[in-house]
Amino acid sequence: MQRLHGRGVADGIAIGRSICIQTRRIEVYRFPIPDAEVDAEVERFEEALRRTHREISQLRKHVGSSLGDEMAGIFEAHLLLLQDSAFSGSVVERIRQEQVNAEWAVHRTVEELEERFALIENEYLRERNEDLRDVSRHLLRVLAGVAAHELSEIEGDVIVVADDLTPSEAVHLGRQGVRGFALESGGRTSHTTIIARSLNVPLVAGLEGLTGRLTDHDPVIVDGGSGEVILHPNSQVLDDYRARRAGLEQREVEMLATSELEACTRDGLPVSLMANIDLEEELGEAVRFGAAGIGLYRSEFLYIERSPEMPREEDHLAVYRRVVQAAAPYPAVIRTYDLGGRKLAREVMHTEEENPVLGLRGIRLTLARPEVFRTQLRGLFRAGLHGDLWVLLPMISTLEEVHRFRAFAAEVIAELEADGLPFQRRYKLGVMIEVPSAALTADLLAREVDFFAIGTNDLIQYSMAVDRNNEHVADLYQPLHPAILRLLRFVVDAAAKEGIEVEICGEMAGDPRMAPLLVGMGLRRLSMSPRMVPTIKTLIRDFDCAELEELAGRCLELPCASEVEACVDRFLEDRMALGPELQRGASG
Repeated sequence: MQRLHGRGVADGIAIGRSICIQTRRIEVYRFPIPDAEVDAEVERFEEALRRTHREISQLRKHVGSSLGDEMAGIFEAHLLLLQDSAFSGSVVERIRQEQVNAEWAVHRTVEELEERFALIENEYLRERNEDLRDVSRHLLRVLAGVAAHELSEIEGDVIVVADDLTPSEAVHLGRQGVRGFALESGGRTSHTTIIARSLNVPLVAGLEGLTGRLTDHDPVIVDGGSGEVILHPNSQVLDDYRARRAGLEQREVEMLATSELEACTRDGLPVSLMANIDLEEELGEAVRFGAAGIGLYRSEFLYIERSPEMPREEDHLAVYRRVVQAAAPYPAVIRTYDLGGRKLAREVMHTEEENPVLGLRGIRLTLARPEVFRTQLRGLFRAGLHGDLWVLLPMISTLEEVHRFRAFAAEVIAELEADGLPFQRRYKLGVMIEVPSAALTADLLAREVDFFAIGTNDLIQYSMAVDRNNEHVADLYQPLHPAILRLLRFVVDAAAKEGIEVEICGEMAGDPRMAPLLVGMGLRRLSMSPRMVPTIKTLIRDFDCAELEELAGRCLELPCASEVEACVDRFLEDRMALGPELQRGASG
């Protein structure tokens, strides 16, 4: 038995057998092939081609039966590429003429094709570059003898052990019933982590070298709360963790009893506790756990689910309609695409950026790609007829971006009128406060919009100059740093002065150590994972508003994050025993 410690980023306990997946690109080297072995090398390539075709055909069949023909169509494109004689012929010709190994011949042929795709003006054809990359990766893995796992293998109690997973892979695997994830990379706020939480799949990240310690079907325990992964657990440990898991399930049943209770402080101050959601599966949870509406629907996950295809207008309409209907009579805050940076926007951007986190992302990207943004806005405005629609703009850094959005929205509204389609003319417009320039000009922005949504994850990252997923500087990612608290106070005061709503939808809102402090700072709308609503509601109901305001006042005078944390912990310990939820918040 071996115990490994990583970062617990998605709560819960998973017990099962491992399936190991290597996702990183295979290193390809050039080797000379003697004259006498060239024919054998060509045959090796052709056999790999046939095997890859069989594997993708099986994958297409399984995906078609479980996820529908539209999703299976992605793999149809892959099969067509494998059957293209121009592709296979080019590889064979390179093997024979250059007398090189098949891996190198595939690698160089794909590189040349990618260069040609990049020059094509037709957007649809240019996007097929991603299909080419996927096919070549699969083919190279077959040539290298690396096992490629298919969704059809995910049966029973399976723990996926991988070097990394993309959000789209996490969606597909999670929906197939995977019990847990154990990853070498990833962080608390990565999109793969967000997906795991959305699907209630426990995840531990930061387990360097993990994939080299396991083979398929090894017994594994994943504890997403403590960040512990146990390899080859003995019977006593298995019994212990099964009991812990049963306890968590019972705790969830007990927390559901709070759904009918009012979210307010002990002296009657109401606080709206809303739900952050990424996938439709969470809409039912938001209602079940008593959320007062949807505080953040991250619409980019609609794109991630359908990648590499772009959602159509009817796709947007169908999903957004369900979101606003589920939220009613409360608001549904739908954030426009926050793609770019590291969020799988290759199909939208068609560019490579040296520093993507500071590049064309969020509102910048959507305004620069009006054909994509127009489709989304048409779906949004049409869905607004079915509930209380609040439209949220991400990554706002200047007031001019708000003006540009309003002008573009007016164009879209005029088009809908001309098309004779029913839509919602009246909606609330808000901006994300997640970069310092927006926070420091909140007083100016507050005059132009109907509400603020503070995205603390990015606000901390940009204010502290810290990559939140970089383990080397993880200790500098400090939500309770005085700079962050002062920015929050300035934004709250600016919103109050103009009489607009302000919510907080970053990780801080759902952290039991921080939520009371946020209420004390004047925040009355907190949006979080649906499952955290009962915990935060129970906590807030134990305090008077005045004592929370006093706590905030003390914390705002402290010079460093460690002193703020100590102040908050003392306050909570003085009032109650530090329970499991608070301990988990302290470790995160």
